[in-house]
Amino acid sequence: MTTATRTTRTAGTPPVTAPSPAARLPPTASAPSLPSLTGLRWVAALLVFGLHVRNYHYFGGAGDRYAIWAFGPGANGVSFFFVLSGFVLTWSARPKDRALAFWRRRIARIYPVHLVTAAIALLMAYTLAHQAKPEPSQTVANVLLVHSWWRPWWQTLNPVSWSLACEAFFYAAFPLLALLLRRLGARGTTVLAGASVLAVLVLAWAETHHWTAESVSANPAARLPEFVLGAAAARLVFLDRWRGPGLEASLALAVIGYFLVPQVTPGYAATACTIAGFALLIPAAAVADLRGLPSLWRRPRLVRLGELSFAFYMVHLLVLRAGTNVLGLSPQFGVAAGLAVTAVAFALSLGLSWVLYEKVERPAQRLLLGGRRAARARQAEQSQQALQPARTGPAPGSSRAAD
Repeated sequence: MTTATRTTRTAGTPPVTAPSPAARLPPTASAPSLPSLTGLRWVAALLVFGLHVRNYHYFGGAGDRYAIWAFGPGANGVSFFFVLSGFVLTWSARPKDRALAFWRRRIARIYPVHLVTAAIALLMAYTLAHQAKPEPSQTVANVLLVHSWWRPWWQTLNPVSWSLACEAFFYAAFPLLALLLRRLGARGTTVLAGASVLAVLVLAWAETHHWTAESVSANPAARLPEFVLGAAAARLVFLDRWRGPGLEASLALAVIGYFLVPQVTPGYAATACTIAGFALLIPAAAVADLRGLPSLWRRPRLVRLGELSFAFYMVHLLVLRAGTNVLGLSPQFGVAAGLAVTAVAFALSLGLSWVLYEKVERPAQRLLLGGRRAARARQAEQSQQALQPARTGPAPGSSRAAD
């Protein structure tokens, strides 16, 4: 978990440039919070939602063409999550943290929502029409988050959970990655980041030219370079050695890469179009937060939506699946009707994500991590806020953000 801090400053007042985190944090303090990354999480979740709305054919004719243009590349929102996950976990890594403690926190973070949505998906499979009934082995593999390792299982139960199987692999590897990053200097970390980008490009080329027996888009090992890239970028920012473009230029590059996706072979190859933009945008947003620079993504409503993004991601496809019992498998509405139905699906997904976040995700974390750990987290948060550089304007507020 990270803490999202909203900072406002008087118009016309130049931002105060903060020194590097490594220079101003004592060994026991938490790293400064990065609320813009929480806001960006919501945008990525919304892209995935738009893709699935398009896949369920809510629009026909011209509406479908617009939906394909806007959300056809939406699957790359998951690639953004992978890069962001590596960045946030590295940024918020606790000094001298033990692997078991780290894994316990990650289980508390993702597993309760995963189990609840898997149970809902299983119930839907046996009570609603148009739903595939999973085999017992597929159900077990999904619950244990190993289903992405074998292609016939990767879309079982709640299909979006394939990315959690990738994340589970990343979490297993993270203690070793963190140890490596701590031992590498800025130059070695830069080389690691470059090697990660090269690995993505090689894998994309191999899949495009059918060098792999099956698609690697859901394979956890194939998605690991994206996570490592995010981790390396976070380490460079922490060391104050990040030299990428600013937030506006990085966002422009990410958008250009997004709309280049339709020009390549569908599947993993699309990752090659967006990886550079995402790898620049995430640290640029982090640097903007650290230096108090303007950032659209730091706005309180976006940060709040970002807090709900994991639950929204996990529940939205179940809402769309349930809708097939009312709307049919391919309704292909006109633009006005399609927008209305999409708005209803969005509202239901957002409402359910709030319920999951407030009634499952947060209480489960308190239960699994215990009161003492929560108290230590609050103490670390207070210490971190005390270390924030002085800024003109009201005192910053804070809200919780999920990585």
